Amino acid sequence: MSQADPIRIVLVGTSHPGNIGSAARAMKTMGLSNLVLVSPSRFPDPEALALAAGADDVLAGARVVATLDEALEGCRYALGSTARDRAVSLPELSPREAAAELVTRTAQGDVALLFGRERTGLDNEELHRCHGRVFIPCNPDYASLNLAAAVQVLSYEIRLRRLEAGLQAGRTPSPAEEAPASLDQMERLFGHLGEFMDEIDFHKGRSPDMVTQRLRRLFLRAGMDEREIKILRGILSDAQRLLRQEK
Repeated sequence: MSQADPIRIVLVGTSHPGNIGSAARAMKTMGLSNLVLVSPSRFPDPEALALAAGADDVLAGARVVATLDEALEGCRYALGSTARDRAVSLPELSPREAAAELVTRTAQGDVALLFGRERTGLDNEELHRCHGRVFIPCNPDYASLNLAAAVQVLSYEIRLRRLEAGLQAGRTPSPAEEAPASLDQMERLFGHLGEFMDEIDFHKGRSPDMVTQRLRRLFLRAGMDEREIKILRGILSDAQRLLRQEK
């Protein structure tokens, strides 16, 4: 392809190289090519190449990074694929709904679909980097869906959505509005907000986790653009400056 597909498939902490190869094969059959690997245990590896079964170009183009921050850099929307878990409060989408959101939002920039470790999936901190979660409704009596199979199901739904929209891989819908801030810009906002709340002793010795998670969900749901991020951070900076002058 002449340009990178705006939909990134991100595999986090994959243990078995064969699963990376099988995931690459699943992607290629559905016209996806943008694979990002976060701290894989073994890659490159002959087993990955063998199970890619011809998707060598997807493996060759895969980007290996050390952190999720690097994998999400420049993305404006992200979803995490998980088993159903009520302990993490995020909007839950079906595979079809998730595909529609991902394809539609490519009009505003790159998007990411995250898959976690084979045994434990994505952890809570990784999930809280996402705008929502995708749950594949497996047979509850045998919900043993391996990593490559999950990639195949969601890649298929993305393929269907693109075909319905008359889009080819790498092409995006026409943008309808100003693009939302990227996820790395949002992380800088969250860091700045956390710093400010510490300065005013907002938490009064209590754990900041619950408030932080709720604020994350609030701001991610709002879909703020870059200008709005700058305004908020400007307000925080001015408030910090005034507080420091009074001390």
